[in-house]
Amino acid sequence: MSASNRKIRYGMVGGGRGAFIGAVHRIAAAIDGQCELVCGAFSSDPERAKASGADLHLPPERCYGSYEEMMEKEAALPEGERMDFVAIVTPNHVHFPAAKAALEAGFHVLSDKPATFDLAEAKALKEVIGKSGRLYGLTHNYTGYPMVKQAREMVASGKLGTIRKVVVEYPQGWLATKLEDTDLKQAAWRTDPTKSGAAGCIGDIGTHAENLAEYVTGLKISELAADITAFVPGRALDDDGNLLLRFEGGAKGVLHASQISVGEENNLNLRVYGEKGGLEWHQNEPNTLLVKWLEEPMQVYRTGNGYLCESAASASRTPPSHPEGYLEAFANIYLNFANHIRAVIDGTEPDTQSTDYPKIDDGIRGMAFIEAVVASSKANAAWTPLDC
Repeated sequence: MSASNRKIRYGMVGGGRGAFIGAVHRIAAAIDGQCELVCGAFSSDPERAKASGADLHLPPERCYGSYEEMMEKEAALPEGERMDFVAIVTPNHVHFPAAKAALEAGFHVLSDKPATFDLAEAKALKEVIGKSGRLYGLTHNYTGYPMVKQAREMVASGKLGTIRKVVVEYPQGWLATKLEDTDLKQAAWRTDPTKSGAAGCIGDIGTHAENLAEYVTGLKISELAADITAFVPGRALDDDGNLLLRFEGGAKGVLHASQISVGEENNLNLRVYGEKGGLEWHQNEPNTLLVKWLEEPMQVYRTGNGYLCESAASASRTPPSHPEGYLEAFANIYLNFANHIRAVIDGTEPDTQSTDYPKIDDGIRGMAFIEAVVASSKANAAWTPLDC
């Protein structure tokens, strides 16, 4: 059956009662009316998983007690009923086994970041993806903002000249106290090395900053010098990090990520400086891109206007001055991934927009980034290459 006249069906692993990011994924998937949630294994607790599915008004027979059960039973359904892809929205340690099970059962995968628990798993996952012939996407959702895409196009077209300096920061303040000792699940797993992996703050939001810098500039980080700290007494993983970056081609950079910067919310910011000009973007005002030139006045680019590049215009949904934000950017990842799946099902060539979402190579780079940061910091901020 052609996928052009129906919604793309998906199942969800994780994201049940008490979860934050699962609801974000479901809203993002629904915004454009192209995806339909048809099943799920919403918790590692079978009873909680099935109750969470009931909360979402799914049929009881499509509410599974585990992701293993979901893959087996969905694969046994007729082609016109089973899910097309799996959204993975669990803590980090479940990303790899759930993705592997889905791919080997014949389903495409869209996973929350980071891709896996560690770099070895990420590299192994790439092999599984290759053997499966299925699509894999990663929700580094900040790449979905229209003005981020505009910035990327301006860099790629050479308007700024050769890039010299990149400054990216992601400060938060929500973990300034030891919230993991309370009943807050979101703090507990993010600060637990058995669930989060080798890094805390760097894995949670530092990877977003790394991915954004590489996406916009088109440059890869070749090596870094990092100093990470767990400021809150008794915390097992870092809650603050300060990095110097060296990019392929000679550009230099600064990255800092923090979850103990009191008073900060999700203050993700990016500045890129080339020989001819610079760019500045702030997530707190995501509909604006500042463009700076040598000996010329600064320009202000805004979403929804006719002067935007094709990718930025395609990522916008409303006229100028009607704000679009986090959920819409997230939705752009889902929309592109769903359209790529349509092309695969129908045997057609996907357009450029449909393939514009983070993939496993971005996930591998994120895991290599985490491991390089941890290794560098342990070696007193020694310059450390990325193993990818």
